[in-house]
Order: sequence, then structure tokens, then C-alpha cells
Amino acid sequence: MFRKASAADLDGVWAVFDAVLEGEEAGLTSVGWVRGIYPTPELFRTSLDEEILFVCERDGMIAAAARINQVQAEEYSRVPWTIPAPPDKVMVLHTMAVHPKMQGRGIATEFVRFYERYAAEQGCTCLRLDTNATNKPGRTLYPKLGYREAGVVPCTFNGIEGVDLLCYEKSL
Repeated sequence: MFRKASAADLDGVWAVFDAVLEGEEAGLTSVGWVRGIYPTPELFRTSLDEEILFVCERDGMIAAAARINQVQAEEYSRVPWTIPAPPDKVMVLHTMAVHPKMQGRGIATEFVRFYERYAAEQGCTCLRLDTNATNKPGRTLYPKLGYREAGVVPCTFNGIEGVDLLCYEKSL
């Protein structure tokens, strides 16, 4: 089940990201996040307050979480987007993660499909998202779901230096 997160979900949301960060630290995965820099528990508390935090609940646990809103990162201004859209018609998927114990079940694909339906319900016509170039699962998933790589922005992103930010777009 996909839904907006509630305060009761915050521990479960952090458990997802903590497990992903543990995998990053152990060299089991490479999404490009750094513990204590990004993401942080504070990010999710703020996202909850802003009503932009969404979760996927499976088997009695928070299996995945993401932030969804219409805020485009400053770095997006340097991307040669091909789908013209005013800001109020663009929906952005941020910081999506699936708990490692729940990976391989299609949850990331389902979460992206949820994001697309949510954007359509909000009247958006353009979808945008980004990922660190080191995130091989994301780089594989997004094109399979019809997202086109619009550009790469070398930058310091969310406080993490040396990021090659891959930006994707899709028309609704």
C-alpha cells in the first residue's frame, strides 16, 4: 500500500534509509549517500511536516519511502530538459529507497508508478527525478520505466561533494 506518511511511520522510514546507508558503508551498494550528511532523520521529519513524505507498507513494515513534491533542485536549472513545462506542471521524485530486505520484489517500480499516478492526479504533465551516477539500480530502473536521461550535472549535491547528478524526465 502506498500512502502519505504519518508521524507513526518516521521510525520505519528511518529504518529504510539507515539500512541503505549501512549497505553503502559496507560496500554492498552504492547510491552515493553519506551518513550524517544526506539523508538524515531531520529531512524526513521536515518532509512529514510538509506533507511530501510517502511510504510503501508491506508485510507490516515500511518497505520503501520517498519524497514527492514540485520543488526542483537548483542544479536542475543546468539540465537541457526536452519536455517543456512550467514549474506548476512538474512533479519531482526525491530520495526514494527500498529497504534491502524488501528489494527484488518490484517495489521500486511500483513506487515510481505510484509517483506517476500521484503527479497526474495533481495535474502535472512532466515528471523529473535524479540520481547519483553511482546508483546503478536507479540508472537501470528509470530508463526501463520510460524515463529519458536529460543530462548530467557535476556538483556538490545535498552537501555531498563530487556528485555526477543524472537527471531524468518523462512526459505524462
